[in-house]
Amino acid sequence: MLDLSFSKMALIGVVALIVIGPEKLPKVARTLGALLGKAQRYVADVKAEVNRSMDLEELKKMKETMETAARDVEQTVQTTASDFEKDWADTTAGLNSDLPAIEPPPPYYKRPEKNWRLKRGAMPQWYKARSGVRTKALSGAARVARYRPKPLNSF
Repeated sequence: MLDLSFSKMALIGVVALIVIGPEKLPKVARTLGALLGKAQRYVADVKAEVNRSMDLEELKKMKETMETAARDVEQTVQTTASDFEKDWADTTAGLNSDLPAIEPPPPYYKRPEKNWRLKRGAMPQWYKARSGVRTKALSGAARVARYRPKPLNSF
């Protein structure tokens, strides 16, 4: 960058004071400071964008290497599996004719589900009827009419 010492900056300030004048110097200094700040922010944004693009390129390279490694592993697994299947078929080729056929196991017993609509009581209905257990609720008026003492006939 520029090598500005204190003496050079003082010289620039004196020349600016003479050329611009003391009335306009503060306004020009503020404008110059704002422009310098915008330039610094722009340079910082450009640097950040360059760093992001470099990181993105590194991530892309890493992704490609991981994908190639995954493909290689997949191919080795497939070749190993196919070799194993061939060896297994060769080994078991003579065994299948000697053994009797294996019957499939019987189906698994599944307990029937309860029907939630049917209420299952502990006592059968016929026993309740024989022993006189009430199975239906009576209203208050029906209960009074049923259990009211019968009037005595005086005649």
